[in-house]
Amino acid sequence: MAIEISEHAPGFELPAAGGGREALEGAGAAATVVYWTCNHCPYALAWHERMLDADRDYAARGVRFLAINSNDGERYPADSFEAMVERIESEGEWPHPYLHDPDQAVARAWGAEKTPHVFVLDSELRLRYHGAPDADHEDASHAAAYLRESLDAVLEGREPEPATTPAVGCGIKWR
Repeated sequence: MAIEISEHAPGFELPAAGGGREALEGAGAAATVVYWTCNHCPYALAWHERMLDADRDYAARGVRFLAINSNDGERYPADSFEAMVERIESEGEWPHPYLHDPDQAVARAWGAEKTPHVFVLDSELRLRYHGAPDADHEDASHAAAYLRESLDAVLEGREPEPATTPAVGCGIKWR
């Protein structure tokens, strides 16, 4: 883990599959969720709709979501930037940006390990939670409970309990 609970998250600016670039800083969000995902991992795909639903549910409360794909797109063409663009176009608009980390520098700086690996930041971009979205990728009824509980705590000015859970999923495909 490269960043610890309560530390300021490393900044970044990355290209978005939907066009343009997105930076971590400057959004003025009440909380920010940054999570690693990809196009082919069965765990990431199982949690995908839960992540989109959480974004839709928390947007009105000032929460910003950013999804990042750091997988090696040369060895795993399903995770190339071109494949990310195709996915966005075929699925329709995601409620948040899907960003590409082509040199894997952001994943390394943050200590991201899996797809998915969820990081919840407070309004000052300090890490308050990291780990899995919920307890079971196969049971959609969990509805990203760990993520939602940590967001509720941050938005209420409390520390999430627990502040960490094991990230569960496919390992990031390093170069």
